[in-house]
Amino acid sequence: MLVAILAGVLLGHFYPEAGVKMEIIGKTFINIIKVFIGPIIFLTVVLGIGGMGDLKKAGRVGLKSLLYFEIVTTFALGIGILIAYLLEPGAIDISGLTAKDASQYTKDPAKAFSWLEFFLSNFTLQVLVGGLIGGVVLSLIKNNEKPVHILKTGSKWVFKALHIVMYLAPLGAFGGMAFAVGKFGLQTLLPLGKLMICVYITMALFIFLVLGGILRFYKMSIWTFLKTIKEELLIVLGTSSSEPAMPSLMLKLEKMGCSKSVVGLVVPTGYSFNLDGTSIYLSMAVMFIAQLYKVPLSFGEMLSIIGILMITSKGAAGVTGSGFIVLASTLTALHKIPVEGLAFLLGVDKFMSEARAITNIIGNGVATIVIAKSEKEFVKVEEKS
Repeated sequence: MLVAILAGVLLGHFYPEAGVKMEIIGKTFINIIKVFIGPIIFLTVVLGIGGMGDLKKAGRVGLKSLLYFEIVTTFALGIGILIAYLLEPGAIDISGLTAKDASQYTKDPAKAFSWLEFFLSNFTLQVLVGGLIGGVVLSLIKNNEKPVHILKTGSKWVFKALHIVMYLAPLGAFGGMAFAVGKFGLQTLLPLGKLMICVYITMALFIFLVLGGILRFYKMSIWTFLKTIKEELLIVLGTSSSEPAMPSLMLKLEKMGCSKSVVGLVVPTGYSFNLDGTSIYLSMAVMFIAQLYKVPLSFGEMLSIIGILMITSKGAAGVTGSGFIVLASTLTALHKIPVEGLAFLLGVDKFMSEARAITNIIGNGVATIVIAKSEKEFVKVEEKS
């Protein structure tokens, strides 16, 4: 994986035209993995709830997860605001920046956030709801041994097929990285280098201090967890997306000791509602644009940014380019920061998507462990064997 990522960077940098053509390799790998996401979520959720045998417990796990997501993502928004306020990544000369065309994201920035539209555009959430219904039906069947056996056999074969496909991960990472560097170029990073450094520093602080602190409370090490999912992190790094790593993350969490039922409920829900990295980026981006245009913000206005993003950031999952739409709607709601500032972020957004995606997947893994331990649904590998 590391060799493939490095090769992609080198090809994209020295032969940009060839690098851009590698997009098809990265996209093909992601599309193949996406075929597995639906069946894996559905089967895991159905078997998890069906095996739980207690619908009240399933409801409690769901509510506890949503509460955890809201607290942690709000904390992430606050950290993004604080670090951006202290380091001032937007305190640079605007004349030296290259503005891209942001019109596709700002055509209708005042459009209100719609939960129905969010649900209809989010395939993961749709499959999760279908799995929840299937799980409830399965748990209500008195003699469900036969359907459970069929579903378990299906799940086993799906994961076997996924294991084979994952051998193509280096190719996917190579294609994704070659395209990103070839199209946008490493030279585009220099003008907004301060913003990128601030974003990466903030993500690292959040992972090791906040998420690490949460795991330490539950007597686990963040380093141990990161070593366990290192392959998934490299996939995310190469493809700039956390989706391709979702199926294998779920498998890893089960192997670590989390019960299938908790993994099936928390991970898919987290991919829609627990976007820690995206939350940090969105709050820092708002502050960056304000600083870029020298717009002073009071403490109350910064709190308003957090409040607005608590709602709008939930729409940043599952749709390409949705992060910029969320930013546009947030800036419009504030009536103070120019929406046109988005144009300066487009050139480097691709290079910051890795940090967002990596933080998102780590955050969802930590959330699953926390919920599993709080529900006493975490069994160590030694105890399992």
